[in-house]
Amino acid sequence: MSELPEKFGARASALSLVGIFVVLFYSSGVSRTHNASAQSLPQAELVPALSKYMDLHTHIDPHDPSASVEAAVRSMVNQNAARLFLLTEPYPQDDPERYDAEIFLPTAKKYPDKLAVLGGGGTLNAMIQEAARSGNDGPDVRREFRERAYELLREGAAGFGELTAEHLSQPSSALKDYEYAPPNHPLFLLLADIAAEQNVPIDLHMEAVPKTMPLPSDLTSPNPPQLPANIADFERLLQHNRGAKIIWAHAGADFTGSRTPELCRRLLKSHSNLYMEIKVDLVTPGKNPVFVNGKIKPEWLNLFQDFPDRFVIGSDQHYRPGPAKGPLRWESSVMLLNQLPTDLRRKIGMENALHIYSKLANPL
Repeated sequence: MSELPEKFGARASALSLVGIFVVLFYSSGVSRTHNASAQSLPQAELVPALSKYMDLHTHIDPHDPSASVEAAVRSMVNQNAARLFLLTEPYPQDDPERYDAEIFLPTAKKYPDKLAVLGGGGTLNAMIQEAARSGNDGPDVRREFRERAYELLREGAAGFGELTAEHLSQPSSALKDYEYAPPNHPLFLLLADIAAEQNVPIDLHMEAVPKTMPLPSDLTSPNPPQLPANIADFERLLQHNRGAKIIWAHAGADFTGSRTPELCRRLLKSHSNLYMEIKVDLVTPGKNPVFVNGKIKPEWLNLFQDFPDRFVIGSDQHYRPGPAKGPLRWESSVMLLNQLPTDLRRKIGMENALHIYSKLANPL
């Protein structure tokens, strides 16, 4: 596993500047939404990761997919990234903006050693949401769902994602609809069987709701006034097929307040096929953030150290054509990696991803 080239060593020392930037950002009183003032904040010097890493959860701009993919590839040099995984976002059936992997697969295939693509956010997810809404998950629906899943894999998808079982509508999100389907819905269980058979993972977005709860006061319509419990059903999905690798997206960036290190610990201890993507977002940090004042919180670091084989980086960075505007989510991921002990950094940054996506060639 190669370390960062020596010529970047001096730049790595600028990590402290990024920490200072984080403190200043939070003490400035800036609104924690993706608004114009946040986008225009001054940037600290870009600091690359101390060792090569993979980002398992990124998105592109569907309005210019080819240029967005090219922007992602260019950004990899600044990050010291070995591979980026491009996901389709989890759209409902009636969203006119929905798309799937086909719109950027041709460009991504130009970089087989740098990029991997997941699919299903615009089709499989839409089918799950519609089946949950209508109650129709009969033989015809399952046949169509199965055919679409295999079609995505034939086209070159390395897995399924981003799918959702609980997606809150937020002003900062590109997806304005509230989405819910039980994580043990028959179509999720079917997809778990396909994923296990084909040795590919499922990347799942799901806000944690251990028991039915009122909508948090900082969220508004179109979210429902009550959020349905989902953790017990999530465990049923994990138990359904232990060969299915389930990646639970956005650890450290939850919006119900329930995805605590304690809950994550219990689930990781009980389910060997569960993996978690770490997301650090300085603009919308969520209710259980990984960072405080630019440092990893001890309870999160202890969790990473106790389960070193189960965490990966999933920045949720959105790549778009033109000059990048920040603060950038990938920079926060690099901040986290650079604070980890060397062995743990290599596990979370690279080795765990290679295990989850064992069908992909090692890019190094």
